[in-house]
Amino acid sequence: MLNQLTISELAAKLGQREVSSREAMQDCLDQIQRVDTTIHAFLSHDAADALAQADAADQQLASGTTHAQKPLLGIPIAIKDVLAVKNQPLNCGSKILGKFISPYDATAIEKLKAAGAIVFGRLNMDEFAMGSSTENSAFGVTRNPWDTTRIPGGSSGGSAAAVAAQECLASLGTDTGGSIRQPAALCGCVGLKPTYGRISRYGLVAFASSLDQIGPFTKDVRDTATLLEVMSGVDHRDSTSVPQPVPNYAAALNGEIRGLKLGLPREYMIGGMNPEVSAAVQAAVKQLEKLGAEIVEISLPHTDYAVATYYIVATAEASANLARFDGIRYGARVEGADPTDLYCRTRGAGFGAEVKRRIILGTYVLSSGYYDAFYLRAQKVRTLIRQDFLKAFEKVDAIVTPTTPTPAFKIGEKSDDPLQMYLSDIFTISCNLAGIPGISIPCGFTTNPKLPVGLQLLGKPFGEETILKIAHAYEQSTGWHREKAALK
Repeated sequence: MLNQLTISELAAKLGQREVSSREAMQDCLDQIQRVDTTIHAFLSHDAADALAQADAADQQLASGTTHAQKPLLGIPIAIKDVLAVKNQPLNCGSKILGKFISPYDATAIEKLKAAGAIVFGRLNMDEFAMGSSTENSAFGVTRNPWDTTRIPGGSSGGSAAAVAAQECLASLGTDTGGSIRQPAALCGCVGLKPTYGRISRYGLVAFASSLDQIGPFTKDVRDTATLLEVMSGVDHRDSTSVPQPVPNYAAALNGEIRGLKLGLPREYMIGGMNPEVSAAVQAAVKQLEKLGAEIVEISLPHTDYAVATYYIVATAEASANLARFDGIRYGARVEGADPTDLYCRTRGAGFGAEVKRRIILGTYVLSSGYYDAFYLRAQKVRTLIRQDFLKAFEKVDAIVTPTTPTPAFKIGEKSDDPLQMYLSDIFTISCNLAGIPGISIPCGFTTNPKLPVGLQLLGKPFGEETILKIAHAYEQSTGWHREKAALK
């Protein structure tokens, strides 16, 4: 079953001509057929196109192209339904885009294709990336492969579930307030949110432009390093991408973390955490100590304000970004008596309840008389949160925290309580407000039921090398990442 391999394992077999890319792609397609009626990670996939890409990769391998030249040659990678892939549907988990087909590739997709990847399939998500459970999709709920009565996390729930269910070797997601790291933790895979500006956002349908980042879901840390290196770099089409040199991330994975200082923020060890999650994270911290890291208690004093700040900044930006979906230029349209009626009918029918809630909140905080009281104040608090991290990084090399306060919860459990749902991202939101990188890696399981627990590592701006090195050292000293969901 080639779909169960990591990218580096499959690349080695392809390079030796032991197997073909077509065989690997077919194994993924067979697994989708076997399990996706239950999991519902995929919204759509074009099997004929995927196999044609695999055949083209096999021809390149036969002609002598190596993985040193094209590191993802022949590797099947699936894509969250918020990234533009030429000639594929682009719906953002929403009805409002109708039958829209993307006319171009996002920069991250261009780079995957240039590295030889087979880019296939559209993965389910919370509508316009607004949610923590993938229950807000207009196209149905995605289920957690570890327990199909539970959510996979969100908003990139389809991306995490597809990797955990062995339906692809890796996937792309986006992270605005934890939407890669939280589902990675809940589905037992590796998920990385890069530094803001590290990967171009061109071709990503915006939710909150100052927070959104594209990142990978993989089965181990080495694969994450490979994908990050492929996708990183400045892009003249995205004015927020930063002209920083792109390191050889895989070269940093030497297992040596002796002498590194890891900060443990006292504000993250909160009451109300699931005791088994807390125990798994504490055990992981002890393991990092055993590997030679020094654990230092630190303070991030403005942590308590992060959720409130995020839900002002993010909703304000969403209100502005989603104004373009009006039924005039593209997507679905519901005719009305006049333009205003057309707008109201189209947006009323096209957007789901959570998206409407956030647009209304965002419009309110930007409105006359409330801008200074809410939005401007939130921007000031955001600066304080970033300064907390920068101050902490003067003393430590990275910060270690839980990724989520609980394991995956039951489908429907928090649907009627938006505040409880928002608090699912309490440990991940600050990272986006500060613009720093964060990674979630498996660090254990709860018992009865057996559900994955995630450990989060946060790094200095453009410090992905350090958190990948720490994550890899921890991963190689434990066996959590090798456990697989027991799907039939």
